[in-house]
Amino acid sequence: MSIRPTLETRRAQPTLEGAGVKLHRAFGFQDPSELDPFLLFDEFGSNNPEDYLQGFPWHPHRGIETITYVLSGSVEHEDSLGNTGTLGAGDVQWMTAGSGILHQEMPGASATGHMHGFQLWGNLPGSQKMTTPRYQDVTAGDIPEIIDDDGTRVKVIVGEFWGKTGPVDGIAADPQYLDIRVPAGVTKTFRIDTYRRAFAYIFEGDAAFADASAPSGVLLEKEIAGQEVNIRDMSGDRTLVRFGTGDEVTVQAGPKGVRFLLISGAPIDEPVAWHGPIVMNTQAELQQAFKDLRNGTFIRPAH
Repeated sequence: MSIRPTLETRRAQPTLEGAGVKLHRAFGFQDPSELDPFLLFDEFGSNNPEDYLQGFPWHPHRGIETITYVLSGSVEHEDSLGNTGTLGAGDVQWMTAGSGILHQEMPGASATGHMHGFQLWGNLPGSQKMTTPRYQDVTAGDIPEIIDDDGTRVKVIVGEFWGKTGPVDGIAADPQYLDIRVPAGVTKTFRIDTYRRAFAYIFEGDAAFADASAPSGVLLEKEIAGQEVNIRDMSGDRTLVRFGTGDEVTVQAGPKGVRFLLISGAPIDEPVAWHGPIVMNTQAELQQAFKDLRNGTFIRPAH
């Protein structure tokens, strides 16, 4: 077993998207190879409805998948194929845009006015970029949750973990998407297959992640699985932790505990031609996508 080194720790940055929605971006529109097969990750959340009710009006996607996870409030969606629906607290939507779709997403408040959730973009391999669009809508009750003896709780949204399998399936990047809570002061190790690229995103409490290297500002040193490792200073809300190669991630929860997403996937390792919500392999394919938008042939008829 080998501890994954911590390559980078950084705070999500405030940004505006859609019709003026205030959110925090952990990564996106940078080097797409860093976290291949993932392209972008946003956290949206506020107690002020003016920050999010403008929503994300009609816009296109091609060549990617969008994964929306709602913690509180709701998201109403509709698209150019006639699909409509509402995501509530704890629900997940995995949308494969494939050959092309136009859709809109309009956030709504909870009873207290709070709205909170995440959106992740996953790339599609070239062989699937023009596949037929599809949705996988998952309600909160269909997501298995595991509670360990020490109080650690893990919701398995995608992939297999601790004997449970998430309800989303058939994804090219073979991802694993976990929502994890670790109680205060508990040190916990999570196994991730070596071939996956992985990151954690802390959104409640704080924690420190073990590192097989020797960083400065060491909080404590201990042996984990026979390895001398270091645990970095505590990282708090809205912190992205990007991991290197290995098969384990070890976290020590802070005095208030921690809740974070642990997400990994198999890299696609293909060229990326990317502009806004459209991601293809070549500039020619990208130009064709925008030509299709202009001439009304962006949405392909179902076979």
